Amino acid sequence: MAMTEQEREQLLERAKKDFQQRLAGIAADPVQWVSFIETVAVFGAQYSLGNQWLLLMQATERGVEPRFFLPFGNREGSSGWKAVGRHVRAGERAYLIWAPVKRRPSEDEVARMEATGRTVNRDADGRPSIQVVGFRPSSTFELSQTDGEPFEPPTVQRKRTIKAAGGRSAQLLTGDDPTGAFDDTVALIKAEGYDFALVPPRSPHLGGANGVTVNATGLRQVLVRDDVEGAQRIKTTMHELAHIRCGHLGTDYAERVLHQGRRETEAESVAHLVCRVLGLDTQVYSDAYILGWAGGNLDLVQECAEKVIRVAKAVLADLTPRDPDTDRDPAPAGTSRKRRTDSSRTSRRRAAALTR
Repeated sequence: MAMTEQEREQLLERAKKDFQQRLAGIAADPVQWVSFIETVAVFGAQYSLGNQWLLLMQATERGVEPRFFLPFGNREGSSGWKAVGRHVRAGERAYLIWAPVKRRPSEDEVARMEATGRTVNRDADGRPSIQVVGFRPSSTFELSQTDGEPFEPPTVQRKRTIKAAGGRSAQLLTGDDPTGAFDDTVALIKAEGYDFALVPPRSPHLGGANGVTVNATGLRQVLVRDDVEGAQRIKTTMHELAHIRCGHLGTDYAERVLHQGRRETEAESVAHLVCRVLGLDTQVYSDAYILGWAGGNLDLVQECAEKVIRVAKAVLADLTPRDPDTDRDPAPAGTSRKRRTDSSRTSRRRAAALTR
């Protein structure tokens, strides 16, 4: 989308002010952190944190509660809203996000990038690899701006429900696990090198907790109480996976730098976000210690938010069922060292979604 330099600067300035206001509110009030996690879960955890803020700012300015975004669609009708049988109404004003620009940089560009401390990848022949060289504003439209065929956002929850119910809508019981993700979550824990077991309350290591992750010499194990119902079981298991994926265990950095309240805030926020996207509305523990580690420091709050979004996106990507007709990515799910890119998951079944 063509923007003048002045329009670009105005958008950046508005986004910066809105971001600072939202961040200050979150740092001052733990309840706003909970609201932020809730919003991300409903709004779409596939977005980067920066684009979450940008789209939320624009939606707030328009008085809209956003549900799902896609671009207009190409001429062939194989992407965007056109691919799902819908069209953007004439006169609708686009929302803007920052989309990455990928190409092979010139040597002059490489020199400028390296001067800022950025590492530039090169091919075997020494040429700079194709990589992100910058970002550009790109148009996208919200579901309420479109007309056409009935549309249900292709969320991870919907894909897993279809997989579990053979294409039928499952009627789930209160107290049970509606996500169908417990076995896959355990598999992700095991892929990280941890054993998993359901054990009675007050067992060694578990004590009075609902779950615990042990990382000691000769013992790497996640333990979860065996007397809880399915909904609590998946939430607790997801919480322990979040501790692992957030890097809270077994490093000097984690022990030195991360306050216990921050570790629990990050793990519980990831668990709540992922479970909510998968169809389980869990209660976030908003005890007084949440964000107490931050002391109003906006940089720390931003760092925590970025980690929560990044880890939740990776977990959701690993839990998204593969479609053999469209998913060709050979990278294995469930590994922390080789995860598939987050732009190739939830919307690829029915549309080529915007890179976020």
